[in-house]
Amino acid sequence: MKILFLISFIFFLAKCSPSFASIPPLIPMEDFFKNAESAAFAISPDGKKLAFARSWEHRMNVYIRDIASGEEKRITSAKERDIAGFFWKGNDKIVYAQDSGGDENFHIYITDIKGQSDRQAGQEHRDLTPFEKVRAGILDDLEDDPNHMLIDMNKRNPEVFDVYRCDINTGELTLVAENPGSIIGWMTDHAGKLRAAIDTDGVNTSFLYRTTEDEEFRVLKTTNFKETFEPVLFAYDNKMMYIESNLSSDKTALYTFDPEENKVLDLVFAHDEVDLGSVMHSKKKKKITGVTFVTDRRHYKFFDEDREELQKTLDNFFPDYEAAVSDMDDDETRIIVRTYSDRTRGAYYLYDRNDNSISKLAELSPWLKKDEMAPMKAINFKSRDGLTIHGYITLPLGVEAKNLPLVVIPHGGPSARDYWGFDSVAQFLANRGLAVLNVNFRGSTGYGKEFWTAGFKQWGRKMQDDVTDGVLWAVGEGIADKDRLAIFGGSYGGYAALAGATFTPDLYACAVSYVGPSNIFTLLETIPPYWKPMLEMEYEEIGDPVKDKELLEEISPVFHAENIKIPLFIAQGANDPRVNKAESDQIVEAVRKTGQEVIYMVKENEGHGFQNEENRFDFYRQLEEFFRKYLDAR
Repeated sequence: MKILFLISFIFFLAKCSPSFASIPPLIPMEDFFKNAESAAFAISPDGKKLAFARSWEHRMNVYIRDIASGEEKRITSAKERDIAGFFWKGNDKIVYAQDSGGDENFHIYITDIKGQSDRQAGQEHRDLTPFEKVRAGILDDLEDDPNHMLIDMNKRNPEVFDVYRCDINTGELTLVAENPGSIIGWMTDHAGKLRAAIDTDGVNTSFLYRTTEDEEFRVLKTTNFKETFEPVLFAYDNKMMYIESNLSSDKTALYTFDPEENKVLDLVFAHDEVDLGSVMHSKKKKKITGVTFVTDRRHYKFFDEDREELQKTLDNFFPDYEAAVSDMDDDETRIIVRTYSDRTRGAYYLYDRNDNSISKLAELSPWLKKDEMAPMKAINFKSRDGLTIHGYITLPLGVEAKNLPLVVIPHGGPSARDYWGFDSVAQFLANRGLAVLNVNFRGSTGYGKEFWTAGFKQWGRKMQDDVTDGVLWAVGEGIADKDRLAIFGGSYGGYAALAGATFTPDLYACAVSYVGPSNIFTLLETIPPYWKPMLEMEYEEIGDPVKDKELLEEISPVFHAENIKIPLFIAQGANDPRVNKAESDQIVEAVRKTGQEVIYMVKENEGHGFQNEENRFDFYRQLEEFFRKYLDAR
């Protein structure tokens, strides 16, 4: 009788107590970080075939699917490293990029899909840039030229990128433009002609232009790098241009521009609160169709009724999701749609405008259930000096949002920002009962030049204060337990984690630095060679090793290791070209000399972050144990 009463009582609690009933199961760590089921769908120009990435031998490889028959075949055989990116070159060739061990020296490959079988997969691919210690990229795929592409690479001089015309049939490379040593960006018109460039003297940037490729470039506008005046794309007459500028406002806006007259014409789009996002355009209609901008989440402004109607149709199909157009065929009737939300990585769909039909291609992570994921909410708070700081918080399901263990995750960059959407790390930690806070501290992009430049020379100072103030906000709101706080980040976020442990030693219970710098002097000395033309800008943003020596000593955690009194977990890729392994070596050695505990994970086949699936598993397995021990995570 007592047993029956107990069973009935538990059943009653499960029905009547939302907290009790809605606590999700403990989801295996691997489910959050394993490779997607399928991803990165792209449609062939003729709309008849799909290319997509799928895991094979635990690496993301390229597959092809015939839309009519559904027949699929794998066309690459990468076993050491994921394919980094790919696109269609015509209807029968795939171009893709791959580096080695995370060194970011990407090679460009091409493969002809005709006649390949699964058994032969990858055997017909060719390396178009077979050079050691050279980084190559695609400047223009020349979609109207079936035999050539424009490639930029630093083969001649490791510090700058020249432009080559590549014959995809023979591999022959013809120099189109030799970099004088100061150009940091090239731009073509819609005919594939090299017509514009961005040049720098270190702290000033110039917009260069020429009417034809037979002419020398001429300077149209020079500004300090803190200001923006940059070409976005040519109009389809290849005469007028669209530019992004904040010379007359704090936020970047879109304008039309006459390069021959060197004259800004009309304002196309501006937003009072945030910078311009992306510009959408149609080759078929030969016009721009709209722009995006991001406040708490992404929004659209359309200039084309048909494109606006398309978005409304997609939003009606997926009312509970963001629905983004990711690719179209040349006729713009067969469209790849990517859906997502804060609680799902989403899926890919094929939408056919001819018959208004939509079909699912694949879910990215079908093993993750939306109802078991935690919502991400936009928040804002005031910094100690009165600046409004935006961010996001993810709270675990099934428990009251009160006195929770909390992990703050400062983003990398730092000239970047966090966005609303599905975050595997946040969802993993929330499933372990942890609240997760993302802070778009000053120095983040997207909120205007004043907010961005407010972060200059503020590493470890006001930028760090913003992160600290976000944590104190969560404590003050009653969300976070002041005795169970952690800071974890990658790249600049890894620096911020070390800075948090060093400069606010009593705030956090533990810290995790993932490919994060610890010594600003050695960080600036070991940047990749192709960042050298922008080194003076780095000095302006972070500090000059000579002029600001005292500042850099003050903000470099390695010189203050004795302040670190909390457990540290540090992870590093041995081949990292951005944050050299010595950055982690130094801080580990310095902290261990004080007798403090440090867990140090190094992956010999990784660079700036762990890309290989098994390495991600190792890292997050250790992270889970670390937070279980020091935050009492679930």
